[in-house]
Amino acid sequence: MLNSFNKYLQKWMPILTPLSLVIGVLLGNVGHQLLFLIPWLFAFMTFAGSLNMSFEGIKDLRKYSKVIVIALVFLHLMMPMWAYFVSTVIFHDHLLTIGFVLAVAVPTGVTSFIWVSICRGHLPLCLAIILIDTLISPVVIPALLHIVVGQTIEIDTASLMLDLLWMIVVPSLVGVALNELTKGNIVMTLGKKLAPFSKLSLFSIVMINSSAIAPYIKHISWELVGVILVVFVLAVSGYALCLVLGHILWKDISIITMFVFTGGMRNIAVGVVIATTYFPTKTVMPVVFGMLFQQVLASFFSRIVEQYQLKVAKG
Repeated sequence: MLNSFNKYLQKWMPILTPLSLVIGVLLGNVGHQLLFLIPWLFAFMTFAGSLNMSFEGIKDLRKYSKVIVIALVFLHLMMPMWAYFVSTVIFHDHLLTIGFVLAVAVPTGVTSFIWVSICRGHLPLCLAIILIDTLISPVVIPALLHIVVGQTIEIDTASLMLDLLWMIVVPSLVGVALNELTKGNIVMTLGKKLAPFSKLSLFSIVMINSSAIAPYIKHISWELVGVILVVFVLAVSGYALCLVLGHILWKDISIITMFVFTGGMRNIAVGVVIATTYFPTKTVMPVVFGMLFQQVLASFFSRIVEQYQLKVAKG
């Protein structure tokens, strides 16, 4: 029953995620009272997702070290620079700029593993990048934010690092350790049972955090429309740039496929937590709206990748 429920949630994620955002906006007053649940929900979600991860991918570190470095540079240097450039050109609001940079600076999404698996990408390499990116996030994200924020807004870097350790690193290490200790059997037992609750946690996080942007959503403005459009452009460009760069840099289709999804997807929920905890409300807008497009674009680009794979195979 849980497995069927999980498949149902997985199938309808592109619709349920934005629907959760809408519900959160409509129930804005309730959401503010549930903010204390966010770190716990996120830690649980990270733990459940990490049960599918193992240290097997570390074996590929030497062989694919350049690929991993390029992926990390794209995630935490190229995309943040691109987001900073686009947001500063279009908007003249430092808070929105911080939000756009944060939206693309967070670690790659754990759910990228699902899409890499569906499209027959390089799974061990995907797992290695997810694991490494997750482990370095408590250092990378505060560093990037410090550069972008500058002296305009004070940010408690030490507290942010501790929050990231609690929400991402610790549950990830526990999940991976359990996977190793049980030789992967925990995925079939506990992992499958927790999968639907993990997705429900994601929807809950979106609903609770979207309450923070309720004042902006309820009053539609050209700025709001602009923010949504720029978020969409950045999201599409992430996937598209990865496909183009992957085609130029590598001949291995499985690596290109992996790069498209690890480079295009983001762990947006952690970005929302950081934005709501450490910055003014307006900063949350670009981060939360990223949830509208991520799964839909992943589905769209999975078809593009499949067409690309067929074309390369024929050529």
